[in-house]
Amino acid sequence: MTRLAINRETISQTYNRIRSHVRVTPTLAISPHDIAGAFSELHLKLELLQHSGSFKARGAVAHFSLGDVPEAGVIAASGGNHGAAVAFAANAFNARARIFVPEISAPAKQQLIREYGAELIVGGAGYADALEASETAASETGAKVVHAYDQSETILGQGSVGLELEQQAPGLTTLLVAVGGGGLIGGIAAWYQGRIKLVSVEPETASTLKAALDANRPVDVDVSGLAADSLGARKIGQLAFPLCQSYVEESVTVTDGAIRNAQAVLWQKTRLIAEPGGVAALAALISGAYVPAENERVGVVICGANTNKFDFITDGASA
Repeated sequence: MTRLAINRETISQTYNRIRSHVRVTPTLAISPHDIAGAFSELHLKLELLQHSGSFKARGAVAHFSLGDVPEAGVIAASGGNHGAAVAFAANAFNARARIFVPEISAPAKQQLIREYGAELIVGGAGYADALEASETAASETGAKVVHAYDQSETILGQGSVGLELEQQAPGLTTLLVAVGGGGLIGGIAAWYQGRIKLVSVEPETASTLKAALDANRPVDVDVSGLAADSLGARKIGQLAFPLCQSYVEESVTVTDGAIRNAQAVLWQKTRLIAEPGGVAALAALISGAYVPAENERVGVVICGANTNKFDFITDGASA
């Protein structure tokens, strides 16, 4: 498989190829006092409004736009969001898709995959099990593998989040991004290239990037917790890791309680519903895992909406 360069030029080129199939998601400017404290500005990049309910549609469409798809179609492994995105893209390009998800995948995500017309295979305890099953199936069928985070096409598509955000909020000094396998933050890092402070945010129970940065190489970690279906990769991607080493200035983690509270605060202040992984970056602000300086102009990517658990709407929460 050809590895494409991942930089500002190739992200721009990829965006021009995919833009007719993805949404330009809005950026919502809100008062920092409403969410997390006394810093200068706060802008939420609402990727939860993207096709298929998450930023993943960008990377999935890139695979269809940048290369040929065999008659056997595509195969993907996913915690759910990537699978829904690949199913969406396959539907848009009239291609076959088989999606492998683990048993922890949210029912809402499984339903989306089926609604887009893909074949859904559920099995295994976590993402790694689904990935192994998908790779076996791909070798048997000749289908094209669409990796959730560790392929250049995926990262180039996700990098378009940064491209759009810079156009919408050009004065940002800091950007908080949730991390699973690293495709999103890798693409955003390749777009900004150190021109803003990039902060990675992970659940305490699934901190693949923090462990890799500490070890100076990708390492396996145990994965569990509230956001495991979307931020549950066992190891940071090989392609994203050097980008993160170069451009991620700070890496923080958040608890499941902080994530749940962030879901509630987002609902209370904006009437938007996000899944746990979708608000992990916001949770870092609300919980104080990351504390901006007074002059910081902060962006947060709200990266996914696919949940069917709404107990946070009635739970107590405090900003």
